[in-house]
Amino acid sequence: MSGIATRFAGAAVGIAASRLVPPLDDDVHPVARFGSTMTQVEQFLWQDDRRAGVLYAAAGAGIAASTGRAVGSTAAVTAICAAGAQLRTTATEIAEMLERSDLDSARRSLPALVGRDPSALDASGIAAAVIESVAENMVDAVFAPATWAVVAGAPGAAAHRALNTMDAMVGRRNDRYENFGWAAARADDIANLVPARLFALAVAATAPRRSREVFDAVRRDASAHPSPNAGVAEAAMAGALGVELGGPLRYGDVAEERPTLGTGPRPDERDLLRAVDVARRTEDLLIGALAVGAALTFVRGRR
Repeated sequence: MSGIATRFAGAAVGIAASRLVPPLDDDVHPVARFGSTMTQVEQFLWQDDRRAGVLYAAAGAGIAASTGRAVGSTAAVTAICAAGAQLRTTATEIAEMLERSDLDSARRSLPALVGRDPSALDASGIAAAVIESVAENMVDAVFAPATWAVVAGAPGAAAHRALNTMDAMVGRRNDRYENFGWAAARADDIANLVPARLFALAVAATAPRRSREVFDAVRRDASAHPSPNAGVAEAAMAGALGVELGGPLRYGDVAEERPTLGTGPRPDERDLLRAVDVARRTEDLLIGALAVGAALTFVRGRR
């Protein structure tokens, strides 16, 4: 089997296998251990300077790529890097809490998915936050690992996960990370440009009756979002569900006026369960597309 066919097959197997991998404790999960390592690297390298941040991001990507190369299996590394099943499980649990009107439990569970302050969110606000997280993280934790696995095998999938983790750690715009986190944040944006748009296409394909609304929402609303990729993913999901996402939110003491995405009513727990279903179907479609890619490139390689 040719290299590209092997990478397609490895990505397909890895995404499918990620559904079977049980959640690992942070003290043994490779991504969590990488985060601990990069905390130590940050302590050594931190300066209020973009050049220090470039070195930090390059070191993290290099460590991850080298680890992926050492593991050697595209399927294994992709399975470790992907987290779609865990994402959908958590989202479903929160939807069930909302169905029981257990807002306190839902608020306590929300930080597992989003960084915003949940204390003042009502049921609709919680549902919107989780739907937005489902859309964004389907890019970060499913479509992007698969894309980079196809492009560069195990090192590519691992390096992407490293960039995404570093962005979560230092990509925030505050006094400490405005300059130091710039490189990790921009690298993560670039790495997710294509996967985010592939996800939007997959959303349209799995919701064909609303494909026009999906494309309209992306075209009209996505560019107003501060993230070039989250805006695309969230707008696509809003269009598929026929709801309005976005709007004002709060991170600790910092309030943000986010743009609204999509048109329709604000979402509720039923829309959250629909979003989980859309996410699952896009992952099914991705696995199928990767398998077809593996078959086609294998046949072409034998000619």
